[in-house]
Parts: sequence; structure tokens; C-alpha cells
Amino acid sequence: MRSHLCAADPDLAGLIAKVGRCRLRVDRAREPYESLVRAIAHQQLHGRAAEAILGRMMALLADDGFPSAASLLAAEPDALRGCGFSLAKIAALRAVAEAAQSGLVPSRARACRLSDAVLIERLSSLRGIGRWTVEMLLIFSLGRPDIMPVDDFGVREGYRLLKQLDRQPRLRELASLTESWRPYRSAAAWYLWRAADLAKPAAAANPMTA
Repeated sequence: MRSHLCAADPDLAGLIAKVGRCRLRVDRAREPYESLVRAIAHQQLHGRAAEAILGRMMALLADDGFPSAASLLAAEPDALRGCGFSLAKIAALRAVAEAAQSGLVPSRARACRLSDAVLIERLSSLRGIGRWTVEMLLIFSLGRPDIMPVDDFGVREGYRLLKQLDRQPRLRELASLTESWRPYRSAAAWYLWRAADLAKPAAAANPMTA
């Protein structure tokens, strides 16, 4: 993987040499339902703020482990608001929980037999779940190796810094510009996140990718 990325892009090779080995953490025990709930919490928030909200939700709902879909559906909206979720995110959480109960959100075993494209199409049909959210599941839970989340601000900013550009590339531009990084674009995305983090104070780094 490392040798392929270095050969594909000299600038990326320099970043890899600076950062070192890819330390992308994949939680291979996490169910897609939990990954989607966590991703909803992280939408439009700094990682530390999202983790704090999730911690309050787990303290409120979980007897042992992550709250089940049934527990989430039984929770009063005001209680979830008290954890820090917006009304829009509460609606999205409920949609995911209902889909998990119906089977639309697959089990991990079933998800492992579905392609990236099928999972993106299937799960992004849910309320509040866009392509970015599904891509976070694909990278950090299912460990798919070739995901380039072009919607992600940190990824676009990392590419801007890597290439010393005046502006971030547009979504379609970034997809095209990173084609040569296949089939290891998930690792490349991690390096772009690190490039963005290295330009910030350490305390502001994203805990999902640092």
C-alpha cells in the first residue's frame, strides 16, 4: 500500500515519510447500526464535541454496551435533546434505528457481502444519512480499502495543503485527481486528514483520525 501511494504521487510520498505508517483504526467488531449512529453524532461537529454527546447518550440509555435500536426508539426526544442532539439528528437517529430493526441497515455479516456501491445507495436513502456518513462506516467499521470521501472538509483541506493550492479542490476534481491512488484511497484519505491536522494546534486534531 505505502509503496503504491508513494509511487503514484511524489507529494503524497513526502507526506507519508513525514507522518510515518498509516494508523487508520478500524473497529471490526462494530455493527453498521452503531457506526451510523456515531456518524450522525459527528455530522458538522468537532470530534471531541460529538464524542461527548455520544457519552451522554450512552450513560442515559445503555445498561451494558452501546444502546440498542429498541432503546433508542423508546427514548424521549427531550432526553436526547438533553444529550446534545438537534431535532434533525434525533429524526435521523430514529430512522436508523427503525431501519436496523427492519433489516434495511444490515448486520455486519450481511454488510461484508455487499459492495461499496450497494451500501452507499442503500444506506444513503435513509433520512439524515448522506454519502459521507456511509463512507465513514465503510472506512472505520468495515475497513474498505478504496474509499475517497470527497465531501469531507478535512480531506479536501489536506489535499489543498499537500499540493499548496490557493483553494480546496471541488468534489469532482478531487475524485479525478486521486484516481491514481486506487486501490488504497482509504489510507490516502487518512494521510490527508493528518495533513490537515498537522496544520492545527494539537488540541484541535480530530480524534477519529489523529
